[in-house]
This record gives sequence, structure tokens and C-alpha cells, in this order.
Amino acid sequence: MNRDFQSEMGIYQQLGLGEVIVATGNFTELGGSLMPAEVLEAMRAAARSFVSIPALQERAGQVIAQHTRAEAGYVTSGAAAGLALATAACMTGRDPAAIQQLPDTDGLKNEILIHKAHSNNYNRMFRLAGAEVKELGYSAHRTQPWQLESALDEKTAAIVYVVAQFLLSKSALPLPEVLRIARDRGVPVIVDAANELPPVENLRKFIEMGADLVIFSGGKDLQGPQPTGFICGRRDLIAACALNGAPNHGIGRPMKVGKEEIVGLLAALDRYAKLDHQARIARWERQVSLILDGLADIERLRVRRVFPDYTGRPVPRAWLTWDEEGAGLSKQKVMDDLAAGSPAIRLLEEYAGKGLLIDPTTLLEGQESIIADRLRKIFAGRAARHSGERANKEAQS
Repeated sequence: MNRDFQSEMGIYQQLGLGEVIVATGNFTELGGSLMPAEVLEAMRAAARSFVSIPALQERAGQVIAQHTRAEAGYVTSGAAAGLALATAACMTGRDPAAIQQLPDTDGLKNEILIHKAHSNNYNRMFRLAGAEVKELGYSAHRTQPWQLESALDEKTAAIVYVVAQFLLSKSALPLPEVLRIARDRGVPVIVDAANELPPVENLRKFIEMGADLVIFSGGKDLQGPQPTGFICGRRDLIAACALNGAPNHGIGRPMKVGKEEIVGLLAALDRYAKLDHQARIARWERQVSLILDGLADIERLRVRRVFPDYTGRPVPRAWLTWDEEGAGLSKQKVMDDLAAGSPAIRLLEEYAGKGLLIDPTTLLEGQESIIADRLRKIFAGRAARHSGERANKEAQS
């Protein structure tokens, strides 16, 4: 393999793939995040030597605990794997017979409670460990405390609470209420906070609130290796996660994470704790302002800044809405035209289906201008075609 092929710049173009500008925020489908030099160098260094993975995980857990103020931590092969391992841990504890038994849960506490409003595709991770999913409450109306209390029984292994942007419903019980009820009944609470960075304070927030296990992605705003995540929480439950995970031969054996990824995740955590997060927000604000200014005079297009995002993260975004019928330009057509260009551009569909969002957290400097220019061309071109079509109809009538 020649040096040019190995170069970091243009590697995807050499493979015949086009450049992509990502204005969606961190998505696995689009490669997660871009790892900074410190993380890459840590991974390169880790790749040069052998190491005991259990010992490395033990030390990694101590570093995670320092950053999160939890009792312990564990590096996983992504946040979804964290959900499966956390579920397994709550069902088996450190009992070797129960660990060996999974995914057969006969005789074990095997029910995972989740709000109907929080139920999503990642429920499969609970089932992967052998658990049964039991929904509670309503999807459109406020869930009442008694509904959670009555759903708890001798089969309950844990309650999962999801904090996520794609869950717009306010019908779930507030997390403090869930934690109070769960604590009174001795049931652990798993908080899925995969994408809840920034702010950096969230690394500690859910633990300080009293959650038993909290799961974060390593490949999103942390900018660690894409196939990583971590669990932090109670020492006994983290130990159970490790016993269920690789290199042991439990349910988590196929979810192994390499020495390079473990070290890369730790480097990313250390870096993240030292970042000037106010400076990051200021850069995002500048990029959003440039986009808003660049699109402000387009007829029929309404652009505005939204802050914070849906779950309260301090991320400014540009929100684009327009009369699709009046403009003769559908939202899907805009997204298709952006994706078909060079470079391809990916925007985020607004979660309630109302327009498009531009998230600056994954933009490089200067890419905001490319996005504004491309959108101007799309709307200007469609306006001209729409005007011509209307003129032809009038001439024919």
C-alpha cells in the first residue's frame, strides 16, 4: 500500500467516496465525530504494546470515576452495548451462574421498566440481554407516580430513563421522581444519556441526582473513538457489567472493545474536561449567525436561531422553515439536492417534522458559508423554475 493511500487527507476520495459536510450533530450513520490529534496519538501508542484488558478496564474505570464522580466506570463498545451490559448486570449481579445462564432469564428478575414515551429502537438492547420490556404510563398524557409504583414488582430488574433529543414527549415522570420511587423500592435506575454532552456538567449531573448507572457515547461530542461508550455508576453494578462483558464469555463477549479504543476514550475524556466550552459555544454562535445572515433575504424562507436544543444542551442551531407548497419546493427535495451536490451536505430534519435544522457542532470552520451558498442556489433555482411554470400556465389559460 503506497504512502498516498495511507495519507489522512483525501482517504475517502481515494476510495471513490465523496466529501460530506455534516451539519446534523453527531450521528453514527455519518461517522460519529472527528477525533482530535491527542486521541489519535493515544490510540497509536496503545497499539504498539500488549496489555491485560481486565487490568486496563480497571484503570479506565478509575479515570471515568474521577471525571463523573461515580464509584466506578467501564468502557463499552458504544452506548448501545452499554445498555445491553447494564441490563445484564441488573439481572445477574455478580452471580457467575446467572451470568452463564443469559440470555435465558428463567428464575431471574428479568423485567426492564421504561416509560411508553421513552420507548424506542434501543429497546432491542434490553431484549438482547434476555430481558422483557414492560412499558408504563402514557405517550401523550402525563404519567402519574402511581403508575410507576404499581408497575414495580418482584420481576423488576431495573428502570430505564432515556434522555434524548428524539423524544419530544413531556409525558414521562421527571427523573427525580423516578429516582425517589425507585430508591424506596430498591430498584436500580439506568439513565441512557448517550448524546447528552454538552454541557460537560452532564458527566456528573445524573450520578449526583442518584442514578445507579449512566451511559454515555464516546464517539459523539467527546470526540473519542466511534465504537466506544462508557458506563459509570455503582461499584457493584459496574463489576457485574465487567463480568458480563469481554474478555469474559458472557452475553457481552461479542461487544469487545480494543485496547486502542479504551485508551482513546480516556484521552478524549481528559481532553474534554480541559476544553474551553464557552469558546466552543461562541464558535457555534458565529457559524449559526453567518448562516442566518446568508439566508435572511430569501423569499418565503424563514430562518431563526433556536437555543438551547430540545434536551437543554447549550447548542445554538439554525432552524429553516418555509411554505413548501407556495415555494414549490419540498423539504425532501432540499435534502436530496444538498446530498447530491459536491461536497454532499447533510442537515437534520426537525424532530416534529417542521423544517430543517443546521447543527454547528460537527461543522469545520468555513463550512457554514458553503451550506448558506448551496441553500441560496437551491431556493433561487426553484423560485425561478416555479415562476416560469406559473407563467406558462397563465399563458395557456
